[in-house]
Amino acid sequence: MAYFFLRLLSPRPTFPHDGTGEEMAAMKRHAEYWQRNAFAGSAIAVGPVFEGEGAWGMAVVEVEDQAAAQALADSDPIITSGLGFRFDILPMPSIISRPPAV
Repeated sequence: MAYFFLRLLSPRPTFPHDGTGEEMAAMKRHAEYWQRNAFAGSAIAVGPVFEGEGAWGMAVVEVEDQAAAQALADSDPIITSGLGFRFDILPMPSIISRPPAV
């Protein structure tokens, strides 16, 4: 298995503060998609990162290889919506994580 950092970039630096109805509906589907991936075990951590006047998204995933990370990104409803979002996919040679909460 391999780890990857996925950075979701929006079509403009002020998103989500000026998100359209269509964009916010796609973001809801995006959040549901990643929640399913977290429950399935491939997504370790997912969430927004606020920076300046806008935000970008991040996910740390554990998958078989770069192609599997790309497939996760390509299947995200925010990408398939065609609204101008895109992912950077960066390999992580290792991670240190806390033990699972009980």
